[in-house]
Amino acid sequence: MASELQAGEITQLRVARMQEYGYFLTNGYEDVMLHKREAKNKYEENDEVEVFLYHDHQGRLSATETMPTVTLDSFSILKVVEVKHSLGVFVDIGIQKDMLLSKDDLPYDWATWPAIGDELYCGLKLDKKQRLFADLSKFEEIQELSIVAPAESKNTEVEGLVFRFLDEGVSILTSEGYLAYLHKDEMKEQVRLGQRLSMRITFVREDGRVNVSTRPLVKEARLEDSDRLLAYMRERDNQMPFTDKSDPEAIKKEFNISKAAFKRAMGKLLKEKKVEQKDGFTILKS
Repeated sequence: MASELQAGEITQLRVARMQEYGYFLTNGYEDVMLHKREAKNKYEENDEVEVFLYHDHQGRLSATETMPTVTLDSFSILKVVEVKHSLGVFVDIGIQKDMLLSKDDLPYDWATWPAIGDELYCGLKLDKKQRLFADLSKFEEIQELSIVAPAESKNTEVEGLVFRFLDEGVSILTSEGYLAYLHKDEMKEQVRLGQRLSMRITFVREDGRVNVSTRPLVKEARLEDSDRLLAYMRERDNQMPFTDKSDPEAIKKEFNISKAAFKRAMGKLLKEKKVEQKDGFTILKS
């Protein structure tokens, strides 16, 4: 049975004939173009050439001697180079054509999509029409890269890459190789798939995975949050319609902090006599 050439594979082909703009390569059954700009050497008929097969910008199966950083059978960290909400995001795989990661494989909320410069764990895949796409790595694949976190890593600072969104948070692989979970309540701000974060390990589980937080420690957070409240009031005639009795959801929506964090920050300001509360308002003292 004839062997069909397939995008995404690295294969050895023979030069069938030469043209002014490149070489036609063959496996004995099917030909594919190796453009001169994609060839690293000059070839003669019947020379053997190792190439990577992909679809060019016109959708034609083409060959290049430039080897990609990922294949159908491997994955790596790929940089996002373009974002198109109608299609998805494009990642650099090391060849002249960037590869599309379909919007169907990305979170529903655009705010959580990768930005240009973010990095994704990806391989390659073929769809039902044999078109080549970037493919987000599975949890099991990334898990194989991980190591067990030692108990003494609690409260240490780490960096890591967001690789999966869950209902209540995100999965991260740290630079050390720890599998980390960041709950949404421990996010200082909304995070993106592919974003590199600085975090603090808050808990080391028995299985060696860790829980992390991007929020500062309580003492630091109290200072930071109280400064934010002061700035907020100064921008609004030195007052705000929030007190330590305000609705938690309203506080979360306006300041992106919990009611408990708000009360800690407010308590600090009240203790320092910088503010007073009256008729549902917090007022900045002169």
